[in-house]
Formats: sequence, structure tokens, C-alpha cells
Amino acid sequence: MDRARRGAVEWPTLALLVLCYAGWAIGTTWAAALWLPLGVGLCGLCIALHSSLSHEVLHGHPFRTRRLNEALVFPALTLLIPYQRFRDTHLAHHRDAVLTDPYDDPETNYLDPALWRNLPRWVQAVLQANNTLAGRMLIGPLVGQVSFMASDWRAVRSGDGAVLRGWLWHFPAVALVLIWVKAAPMPIWAYLCAAYLGLSVLKIRTFLEHRAADRANARTVIVEDRGPLALIFLNNNLHVVHHAHPKLAWYELPMRYAQNRAHYQARNEGYVYRSYAEVFQRHFWRAKDPVPHPLWPWRRG
Repeated sequence: MDRARRGAVEWPTLALLVLCYAGWAIGTTWAAALWLPLGVGLCGLCIALHSSLSHEVLHGHPFRTRRLNEALVFPALTLLIPYQRFRDTHLAHHRDAVLTDPYDDPETNYLDPALWRNLPRWVQAVLQANNTLAGRMLIGPLVGQVSFMASDWRAVRSGDGAVLRGWLWHFPAVALVLIWVKAAPMPIWAYLCAAYLGLSVLKIRTFLEHRAADRANARTVIVEDRGPLALIFLNNNLHVVHHAHPKLAWYELPMRYAQNRAHYQARNEGYVYRSYAEVFQRHFWRAKDPVPHPLWPWRRG
């Protein structure tokens, strides 16, 4: 649906933001005081949802004004991911011609085979474990954070001002969250567990979003799930639809997919899962593909 037809405000997104912050506040206070694991679980789910809402924001929702949108997700509930860095790397990721490229896709998990061969055996073992869904959920947030921060540190040392600004803006965003948590019944260590849980839940979505394939359109997945995970991921499980129409709001994706199901499945050459239950069944203990890019070097596009 065109933004002019939707109006200046996308109310479903705004309402979900309010619910997300309310759930997070309840998780850190009432739920944590009642039973700490309940508070951690609720906070973790709200942190995952907040990240999905941040993804909506960087694609231009729910308002027409970028600064107003970004103000809505300014508190860094994850503690670890600066919004501006997420925005910049994700928008770079949307160049479909370089999807899964070990050098030019900032969200890929594939490595150049030449680099892979020179890694220590223990690093290879960690990355191979990270290529199962169980590993991605258990150690994936840590592996991803180390890689992300190492890359950003190299960029800062080389004089990249945009990366430095992203991290400088991140500090007050984290401070807001820590001030709240310090005053809440939830201990800081428990909140750190909730943040890790939130990132772990997100790894379920990103685990198989993209695969190595000759055609760019065939690299992006469809997971036909309509359950609670699809809501937390804001229907981004219909990922090929999102890449084809990155400006569509989250609540428009299912209808667009339903109207053109055969088209999208032909577009991505049948890279389809019926549900996240199928994803868990097939890949919880088994890697979906190798860490070294299986088609590298390759023809892009």
C-alpha cells in the first residue's frame, strides 16, 4: 500500500511500539518481582520485538520523518547493538546483488574459503557449531557481537567517522536503559540474560534468511509461519517479499505474499519452509550449509 494512501502515521506499528515498551517495563518490574525467570523471559521477547521494530524504523516507518521514527527506538534495549550501525549495515545488506558476499554483505555468515582454510581449528569448530540452529541460538549472539565489534573497531581506527558517531550515540541510549533497570527490581545480571535471550530469539529468524545461489533472487528465504515467532519478527520470515518491497510495512507483507505466493516461490527457486517447526526439525542439530562460501568466487547478480 502506498504511504500516501496509508496516511502520515502507521497506527499498527505505533501501537505495537507502545505494547513493546509496556511489556518491557512490566518485565523489568512487576514480572521480575513476582518471579525472576518470568521477567527475564518477558523482557527477552520484548527486546527481540524492539529489534524488529527498529528494523521497521530504518525502512521508514511509522512516520514520514526519519528523526521522529528513530527517536521512537532510541533506548538501546539490547544494550549491544547501536541503532545507527544496525541501520547503516542493514541498508548496505539490501543490495541484493551482493547478498551472501563474504566481503560486501555486512550480514553474511559465509567466509572466503581461502580465509577459512587459514583459521585455527578451534575457530573453525566454533563457526561450524554456529552454523546449526542450536549453536546459533546458544553462541550466535556472542560470535556475532565479537565479529561485529572487531569490524567496527577496525573502521574506527581507520578514521571512519560514521562508525564512531554510531557508537557515541549508543552510549546515552544504553544509559537510559541502565538507569531504568537500576531502579527496577530486576538485577543487572538478569537483564543481561534477557538481552542475550532477545538476541538469541532473533537468531532463529536470521539463521537461514539467505543462502548461496547463483541468482540473487534465489538467495532469500520464505518461512510460511503465522505463529508467535512471525509476530515477533514482524512477518520478516516472508523475507523474499521484504527484499522485493523493502518499503512495505510489516502488516502488509502477509497479504502481498498471499496474493502472489506462486510468484515469490518461483522468484526464490523454492527456498521455502512451511513453519519454524520445520526449521527446528531440519536444522537444530544439523548445519544448513558450510561456513566457507560454496560458490566463491562467483558471479554476482
